[in-house]
Amino acid sequence: MNYRMIGNVIGKVLWVEAAFLLPALLLSALRGEQNAAWGCAAAILACLLVGLPLGLQKPRRRDIYARDGMVTAGFTWLAVSLFGALPFFISGAMPNFFDCFFETASGFTTTGATILSDVEALPRGLLYWRSFTHWLGGMGVLVFLLILNPLANGASGESMHLLRAESPGVRITKLVPRMRNSAGILYRIYIVLTALMFLFLMLGGNTLFDSVTLAFGTAGTGGFAVRNDSAASYSAYTQWVITVFMFLFSVNFNIYFLLLLRQFKKAVQNEELRGFAAIVLIATAAIMMNTRQYFSSFWESLRHVSFQVLTILSTSGFATVNFDLWPQFSRSVMLLLMFIGACAGSTGGGLKVVRVQLLAKAAFRSVHRAIHPNAVHLIHSDGEIVDDRTVQTVGAYFAVYCAIVAAATVMVSVDGFSFETNFSAAVSCMNNVGPGLGAVGAVENYGGFSNFSKLVLTLTMLIGRLEIYPMLVLFFPSVWKK
Repeated sequence: MNYRMIGNVIGKVLWVEAAFLLPALLLSALRGEQNAAWGCAAAILACLLVGLPLGLQKPRRRDIYARDGMVTAGFTWLAVSLFGALPFFISGAMPNFFDCFFETASGFTTTGATILSDVEALPRGLLYWRSFTHWLGGMGVLVFLLILNPLANGASGESMHLLRAESPGVRITKLVPRMRNSAGILYRIYIVLTALMFLFLMLGGNTLFDSVTLAFGTAGTGGFAVRNDSAASYSAYTQWVITVFMFLFSVNFNIYFLLLLRQFKKAVQNEELRGFAAIVLIATAAIMMNTRQYFSSFWESLRHVSFQVLTILSTSGFATVNFDLWPQFSRSVMLLLMFIGACAGSTGGGLKVVRVQLLAKAAFRSVHRAIHPNAVHLIHSDGEIVDDRTVQTVGAYFAVYCAIVAAATVMVSVDGFSFETNFSAAVSCMNNVGPGLGAVGAVENYGGFSNFSKLVLTLTMLIGRLEIYPMLVLFFPSVWKK
């Protein structure tokens, strides 16, 4: 284990976090929010006091292998969540540190689950930082570091191990030969889409602050809002803008790279993209038919239902209506969508559409082999053969995924909430969705859980964001052996 290199990366990530806390400090100071400004300043100081010694130490060797990459990702996300919670705690906005840790981890993992019942009571500087954690966590803090870090310049696989440990999806590929350039391309696409959404929101008459925070929350598919009713009080135009961009940020960013290369046919024929679009259309149509009595017109129904379908599929977690009041069929569909999630290589969470497709194909192949034992049945994805090792990895991932959801459900049940609440809370946090059903529904929050349950759900959010293994390996003794 290359401990010095792991510490070096974590230290530099804390430098990045300190730098990104400066706008929140400035906004708090300009608005006269003294407690919030002091909280941000103290957090910056803490990041530097810990980050400078770690980041300035020179590792004896700069190689990072798969195990090092996963450990680095796990500790990095724990560190940014713990230090990012300091502004809320030191300012006194959230006196309970478990609440601060939950809220910050929910921000960085782009879950959007909150313990706050009165969001608007929070100082503007802290609301900005709360929303910005979505934007930074959406593409990943290590991906951002790869753009700056000289480690990413070489042709070796060190950067690949870091990117693989943090990025969602079945397989991680480089867009161009150098990983640093690949990370730069991804972030440029991310920034352009965020800026484009910001402009559309401003054109709709939204304030500068609302436009910035909504763009951050949608780009990272996080869903932290600065209003108590989430997105319900915004205009129909603003809700449509959010809906469209929730779809765009749920798409694999490699698709946008293909569009830039003018490979339109290859982009449109992407199997995962087609599957995701089909799920959106089918779920929207089914729920619209089931909830037609809840809305006064077809267009109102289309606006609200498509918004809620995409807010769950993209794992954004915004809300325009309380879908927990819908009929049981619609609520069941929404719960199912939480499992599926967005596309691999996007900022969304969930199992990912490509994994669901591979699991379905593997199940079909098993049935086909039972009927025709001697037949050869290969699994294809985008015209390419998927090797058995990849299929087995997806199956193993799903098994561990189900075990974690079950364990989290059992552990949070100590608080006495209904099974619906406990299960949907575990599913929502594991898939980085935000709202669930029952006591954690679209208009509710997680404040009623005990500190123990909040800690369990916080770890579940981190496990889900890093796709299980980078967090789980921290608890395996064999990982720490030479």
